[in-house]
Amino acid sequence: MKPPVWSLRRLQALDDALIEALADVLIDCVEGDASVSFMHPLSRERAVEFWQRVAEGVQAGERALLVAEDALGVCGTVQLALRQPENQPHRADLAKMLVHRRARRSGLGAALMRGAEATARECGKTLLVLDAVTDGDAARLYERLGWHRVGTIPGYALMPRGGLCSTTVYYKQLGE
Repeated sequence: MKPPVWSLRRLQALDDALIEALADVLIDCVEGDASVSFMHPLSRERAVEFWQRVAEGVQAGERALLVAEDALGVCGTVQLALRQPENQPHRADLAKMLVHRRARRSGLGAALMRGAEATARECGKTLLVLDAVTDGDAARLYERLGWHRVGTIPGYALMPRGGLCSTTVYYKQLGE
């Protein structure tokens, strides 16, 4: 088996260059029609603003952020929303698992998910929750990685170029 052409690391802070690189990944995903909370076309300004807010959460310890980098720079990312209500200190929400189109089908999505799970354990979390476009590529990945389907919400969000899509909610108990 070929070794991966990317490396994965957790960021404790983001500088302007990382914010710009993450904005590139987000814009690429939206241009590729990924339903990740943004409509097409996504302006650079909106993408940068989003990552600046994420940077604030990372700095405050409310969010864990992992990035993958290849020879061309940042090619993937995933977040954990660590700060939860006081009666849910054991839980985190997994969000914005993004893989640049140039790095897809290389095992990077699975590596990001495993990295997020390991990071969650390190942060004392035992339960992860996420949602994904029903029957999309990401949903199939999550199911292959042992995530449990809870249910589907029809007409939950718009796809980047319009048209409603359903979302499926998943969970994973760490230690399974």
